[in-house]
Amino acid sequence: MLKNKILGKKYKLSVVLANPNLSKKLNKNYRKKNRPTNILSFPLSKKEGEIFLDLKTIKKEGKKFNRKFSNLVAYLFIHGLFHLKGFSHGVTMEKVEIKIRKRFEI
Repeated sequence: MLKNKILGKKYKLSVVLANPNLSKKLNKNYRKKNRPTNILSFPLSKKEGEIFLDLKTIKKEGKKFNRKFSNLVAYLFIHGLFHLKGFSHGVTMEKVEIKIRKRFEI
C-alpha cells in the first residue's frame, strides 16, 4: 500500500534484504561511505527501482531513532520510496514523509 500510494500501482519495485557486508559494499561503491547502511534506493527508470534494506543495521539503529524495529523498517521504507520518487533530503521531503507516516500511523 505504501509503494502504491507514493510511487503508483504501475511502478515495479524490488526489495532486497541485504546483510551488512552487502550494504557496506553498495554504500562504498555508490555513496563513497565505507560502512553498512540501513537502506539504499536505486531508481532504474521512471517506472522501476530497487530498495535494499539491511535489517541487522536497522535493528542496531533502533535505539538511536527511538523506534521499535518494525516501525523503523516502515519509516525507512517510506524514506526510500520518496528517494525513488526523486526527492532529496530536505524540508520538502520531510513534509511529505510526515504526511504519509501520519496517514499510515507510522
